[in-house]
Amino acid sequence: MTSLLKVRGMLPANLSSLIATLIACIALLGTLDCRAERLKDIAGIQGVRQNQLMGYGLVVGLDGSGDQTTQTPFTVQSIISMMQQMGVSIPVGTSLQLKNVAAVMVTASLPPFSQPGQTLDITVSSMGNAKSLKGGTLLMTPLKGADNQIYAMAQGNVLVGGVGASANGSKAQVNHLSVGKISGGATVERAVPTTLGQGSVIQLELNNSDFSTASRVVEAINKKFGADTAAALDGRVIQVRAPQVNDQRVSFLGSLESLEVTPAPAAAKIILNARTGSIVMNQTVSLENCAVAHGNLSIVINTDNASSQPNALSQGQTTNTANSSISITKEGGQLLSLKASANLAEVVKALNSIGATPQDLLAILQAMKASGALRADLEII
Repeated sequence: MTSLLKVRGMLPANLSSLIATLIACIALLGTLDCRAERLKDIAGIQGVRQNQLMGYGLVVGLDGSGDQTTQTPFTVQSIISMMQQMGVSIPVGTSLQLKNVAAVMVTASLPPFSQPGQTLDITVSSMGNAKSLKGGTLLMTPLKGADNQIYAMAQGNVLVGGVGASANGSKAQVNHLSVGKISGGATVERAVPTTLGQGSVIQLELNNSDFSTASRVVEAINKKFGADTAAALDGRVIQVRAPQVNDQRVSFLGSLESLEVTPAPAAAKIILNARTGSIVMNQTVSLENCAVAHGNLSIVINTDNASSQPNALSQGQTTNTANSSISITKEGGQLLSLKASANLAEVVKALNSIGATPQDLLAILQAMKASGALRADLEII
């Protein structure tokens, strides 16, 4: 160690700094593939979940862009029912022409541990043929859960992010005008009961089922909180012993969520979108030795329309003719030998080297998978 320090002392200052920088970079590269994540990012606590809410309501105050009542009778029925509840009687057979009203569906998500009085963001979506909800006001709408119980009440001014204009048959529109949001537009009226504070154990659920990750989570929990604190029931559910006193349990869960765990590498997978030609691979995709030939055959047909005029006083008729020319071009096929690679960057580089487009890659990857050269699962969406 003494001799090493003496040698470093003899190096120029800039060279010594360069060596230190290289050592730091090597250490950083060594840790890129072993990045630890918080337990709260890869798993959740069973019973701690959000609940979906939904309701039917009316948006009023539109500038003539509401539902056409002749095609949406439920809008008229809703207006008549609402007016009767408010003590206004509408004679039977009255034809209502409402242009400033739209029937909508209101949706929201009720977060876990929500208490009465808290506010929720809601989404308002037209269910009729309203042209726009811009400038409208949502009337008081009850939001119900899957058990048909009311958990929140919604009301407020609808904010639409789009804009549109039309005149003389021409129309321009940016984004959707039939969907809007109301920030804090719903008030929680009922809390959802939770079983988090009951029993002596809690259960963690991994976001993605993986036996290796489950084993690593159990090992990390037992290392920090003591042996036999956690046990894996399967590749997704992990049972954890927790304090039964509420305040101690909350503190324990806070420490548990902050625990850092290195998840196991994900299974090699490639997602192919046949409609758009997009391809997404994860970093564990690998390629065996194989050879790929790539070439394109293009056929171009050009047609020129011409007219044949007869000579004067020849009593002939003008005829239209079509002159077509066909050309076939075949690019030279290229046979490329791809060496075995163990990471995503080398796979992408090898495929791009043959000039393949995303649509070509769809067929190439399928052929590689069929030949056994591609080590990944293909999913076509």
